[in-house]
Amino acid sequence: MTRIAVIGAAGRMGKVLVQAVHEASGVELGAALVSPTSTLLGADAGELAGIGKVGVNLKGSLADAANDFDVLIDFTNPELTLANMAECERLGKQIVIGTTGLNVQQQATLHDYAGRMPVVFAPNMSVGVNLLLDILHRAASVLQEGYDVEIIETHHRHKVDAPSGTAIRLGEVVADAMGRDLKQCAVYGREGIIGPRSDQEIGFETVRAGDVVRDHTVLFATEGERIEITHKASSRMTFAKGAVRACAWLSGKANGVYDMQDVLALKG
Repeated sequence: MTRIAVIGAAGRMGKVLVQAVHEASGVELGAALVSPTSTLLGADAGELAGIGKVGVNLKGSLADAANDFDVLIDFTNPELTLANMAECERLGKQIVIGTTGLNVQQQATLHDYAGRMPVVFAPNMSVGVNLLLDILHRAASVLQEGYDVEIIETHHRHKVDAPSGTAIRLGEVVADAMGRDLKQCAVYGREGIIGPRSDQEIGFETVRAGDVVRDHTVLFATEGERIEITHKASSRMTFAKGAVRACAWLSGKANGVYDMQDVLALKG
């Protein structure tokens, strides 16, 4: 039985993760963590998540919960995620990371840690989105000649990074299938008199509004037709279930960085 720790258990995503772990088979909630200065310390994580008592009280640090979990789910922020990786390495734990917005240096640090511990790192834990990535690579391979590509993503007004990690990953998949370098061909938003788009560019448009969970669309357009591949998430539960699935899969794996394509056996 894999024992899971959820960090940020008092937040929007944390509460959903607690519920997802509680409802899943083959895993159990071992620990729930909040800030060491939180007034909620000691509260039952299940009651806070609205599912009733689960017998796991909120703690303020991974060290306090060291004997209670095997793998940590982290959907926090880049700085805290890297600190949590260091602590998991020290404690001999595994980690599943859904944090987005890591810069190049932070990603390099993450991979350095992963040389000494098994890690699942994915900008989107949704099973549907990861199946979409597989479909998208095939579509982009076929549509690479004569089709313009635009990626449109919408999130709630509280999201702090843009474009989303998922949107960037969609762009990477398209660029790879088309033999392009996303760093060279990506265009993030347009303003003013910019002239006609180039044949090679992959455009990104970002929308932040209301309580939208996550919408992503990849548009392929040419003379006479448009093809749109879209994923819409109406609940954070889809990401939570994927993260829990990743925790169960990660047990016993060798050191290294894995993604949801590995978890779902979508890689050839």
